[in-house]
Amino acid sequence: MSIGAGFEAVFLDPLGQAVQQRWADAALAVAFEDLDPVSAFPVVPGRRWGPGLWWSATTGRHVAAGSNAMRIQLMTMDRDPQVTGMAGRPVRLLWRDRRSRVRSWVPQLFARYADGTALLADCPGHPDAGGERALKAAQAVAAACADIGWSYRRLAPLDEVPAANLKWLAGYRHPRNQGRPGLTAAVLDAFARPRPLIEGAEAAGDPLEVLPAVFHALWHHTLTTGLETPLHERVIVSPGSLRQGSGPKPAKNPHDGAGAGRGEESQGCVPAAGYPASDAGRGKAGAGRGEAV
Repeated sequence: MSIGAGFEAVFLDPLGQAVQQRWADAALAVAFEDLDPVSAFPVVPGRRWGPGLWWSATTGRHVAAGSNAMRIQLMTMDRDPQVTGMAGRPVRLLWRDRRSRVRSWVPQLFARYADGTALLADCPGHPDAGGERALKAAQAVAAACADIGWSYRRLAPLDEVPAANLKWLAGYRHPRNQGRPGLTAAVLDAFARPRPLIEGAEAAGDPLEVLPAVFHALWHHTLTTGLETPLHERVIVSPGSLRQGSGPKPAKNPHDGAGAGRGEESQGCVPAAGYPASDAGRGKAGAGRGEAV
């Protein structure tokens, strides 16, 4: 194998055939967000979570996920209004080290942004995950991305409470949770001013019917509330920055908005093993909950 100077990219074409190309050329021409994984996520015996699929509200398609840590990062990306596409392990990067030995790395996550730039990322469960090899690869991949105006990051795990709140709202990301015609407008009117969650839900109608639509709006940022404390029936819900009835539009800050809801019937991540969701601290806010993520 001759990879020449600089970085090379290996990916699968639409027919499933491996293609090797100069990294700078591939980054310009290849829609990595549409590609299958270049290699499968490993299955590690004894781990509670294994590879699965995340249904993306941004794209209406499934994204391969290799771990629970990656799944949570996919949720964050899926809720980011700047993200227009995502893929799991779509590209392998090749380069030579100082001793001219061939090195390679497959970042876990690819995200395309509305401005055409992209993010390659890994999703370690803790800062030292992967050991020295992963940290050295991170430096190389970061340099490869910087050369073309992209970014690379090792994404830090979310804190427990924001992660739990995000999982909860993700259960309502599918468009079917908007409910009957007119319900979304009634929900937005009920929260035209900040008020406790349950009060606004009762003002819009039967909470059993209304709460799924409220959580859907919170996922898509047509309504907003803080996610740093556990969601509960008295949490204050306010008008969001994206209140268009036809769906959200890109906001300015990455990782602080909503992906557009698009329709595919599968809603959750399909894991290798189940993951029990906790309803603690949510009270009546849990009424009418959608599928577990």
